[in-house]
Amino acid sequence: MFDIIYEDQDLRVYNKPADISLLRDRSGRPDFWQALQASGEKPYMVHRLDKGTSGVLLVARRQRVQSELTRAFNAQTVSKYYLAWVTGLFPCADTYRITLPLCKGRKSRYRVAGNRVDIKQNGHNFDIQQDRQGVAAVTLARGLIHSNEKNPRTLLLLRPLSGRTHQLRVHMSWLGFPILGDHLYGKPNDPAQTARRLMLHCHRIVVPGRGSFTAPISGANFPARAPASY
Repeated sequence: MFDIIYEDQDLRVYNKPADISLLRDRSGRPDFWQALQASGEKPYMVHRLDKGTSGVLLVARRQRVQSELTRAFNAQTVSKYYLAWVTGLFPCADTYRITLPLCKGRKSRYRVAGNRVDIKQNGHNFDIQQDRQGVAAVTLARGLIHSNEKNPRTLLLLRPLSGRTHQLRVHMSWLGFPILGDHLYGKPNDPAQTARRLMLHCHRIVVPGRGSFTAPISGANFPARAPASY
């Protein structure tokens, strides 16, 4: 049914495909969770990935394990690493800290809590004066390679230190480096951003006491191997 990366009596780890919604959405298409339930075993949700995002997805097989892992995610002791192709030439080699609070925007979107012109870069840090309505959101970003195509692109390693909805997509878009294929936060009609899918892949999750889980990358112009961490 779906590619299982790892399993034991407490946990299953899947490599979620892109363009499959985790839960039922308005499209009416089969969703990932429905397929898991149809397998005959009751799954327990631990965290989420956007419909367009592929990669590591943890599913608990026992309720107590769900509670344990949910606490770990909420306490931000779980390390998550994503690969993303973005438009433009983001600096490579160095790690940048993006501290941009988020708030709800229009039509189920999120936005940085402030004005785009007020985002400031200080060395390897991007930040903004936080709006009262904003919630803290921090991302580490490191450029890995630049493409040699007509439209400049950069492959990033992203590590969200907080777990806000659409955090990576909003942060990169507001910095002027939208993720390829992102129709919600980018410019889908811009040839520079054209892609057959959202080019965002959760390639590694590290859970203290449980291990490190890596999702293979294929068919999406990602490198065959990627850095394990910063």
